[in-house]
Amino acid sequence: MFRLQGTRVLAVDMTGDAVKAKNGSMVAYDGQMSFKKLTGGGEGLRGMVTRRLTGEQMAVMEVKGHGTCWFADRATEINLVALRGDKLYVESSSLLVTDAALRTGTAFTGLRGASQGNGLFTTTVEGHGQAAIMSDGPAVALRVSPQYPLTVDPGAYIAHQGNVRQSFQSGVTFRTFLGEGGGEAFQIRFEGDGLVYVQPSERNTIAGDL
Repeated sequence: MFRLQGTRVLAVDMTGDAVKAKNGSMVAYDGQMSFKKLTGGGEGLRGMVTRRLTGEQMAVMEVKGHGTCWFADRATEINLVALRGDKLYVESSSLLVTDAALRTGTAFTGLRGASQGNGLFTTTVEGHGQAAIMSDGPAVALRVSPQYPLTVDPGAYIAHQGNVRQSFQSGVTFRTFLGEGGGEAFQIRFEGDGLVYVQPSERNTIAGDL
């Protein structure tokens, strides 16, 4: 159903089913398609209220029909993630398209969300199906295992899935070594069993330096 054409365009083949996509990300389609704007993007009233309180914006549309629909956003790289009953945690700004059967909601993330200016909550995607997430440059999926925890710079983090716990610790970044850091640096530490998706280009945020 989901297939990449190049690395920056997602093609979704539909036979009467639907997907949820970032508003305005459709670039072309053939066949018969209908489009409906969805409010909030979270699950029900609680998701909408949570987003309003945290200031996290997630404009979502539902695309349904027969044919092929193509999606892209600002020439960013697109990465496919398969969910098999597990949960994906991803910033709403990095989520492009999900199967309509997947449930979306919000989860408390604490310091990382606040340091990036995205509020204290992040978007969750759960169920069986596919999701397409965006990255600045090709994303890499790094394995986290009980024997090998992983530490990530907040600016390079995109998403994670699996039975993974995250915590925050003081550390240094390359910007700190270069004298560009504005204060104490923080890193995200992941432990457990799962995958963490990182991008090769750090976002220009204050996430790494508070």
